[in-house]
Amino acid sequence: MPTVAVVYHSDYGHTKVVAESIARGAGGVDGVEAVLIAVDELPAPGPDRVLGGRWPELDAADAIIFGSPTYMGTVSAAFKRFMESSGGIWYRQGWKDKLAAGFTNAGGLSGDKLSTLLDLALFASQHSMIWVSQGLFYDDEGINRMGSWIGMMAQSTDDPPEVTPPPEDHKTAELFGERVAHATLRWARGGGRR
Repeated sequence: MPTVAVVYHSDYGHTKVVAESIARGAGGVDGVEAVLIAVDELPAPGPDRVLGGRWPELDAADAIIFGSPTYMGTVSAAFKRFMESSGGIWYRQGWKDKLAAGFTNAGGLSGDKLSTLLDLALFASQHSMIWVSQGLFYDDEGINRMGSWIGMMAQSTDDPPEVTPPPEDHKTAELFGERVAHATLRWARGGGRR
């Protein structure tokens, strides 16, 4: 069964609840399994350069959706550590032709979230992955309310993650997860990965 892995970092829980909504959308597609992986479960390589923790699950996934809060116009330090820890995978091009997508969350409506999504897309490109865009047109019900196209954006206030981001962002996240899951099914059927 094709697998979509959602790998994320979340200090305060807001990005985690978005990741959960994306996984719910992806896992709701028949024939697709979705797994959530926090970057804290992906330790840096040891002296032997072996990657422990849940790294093998990422290697086995057919698609990876990357998610980070936007801090100071870019990914969080913890997410950056994850990116840098993937150097051995990059060197052997272990994720080549695997599908990729990305999402971010920040307090501001803009908050330079586009910069974070570009960082994620560039990271995926360095791994020779195939990027899946947002693919959702904005509407009067708040779907893709920030008009993001390269990836999914959410916005949270300082309220607890049970309250924010708003329902519209969670619905957008679920639809985004569905989109990536459907792309993964098509990719897996067509034998897109080598």
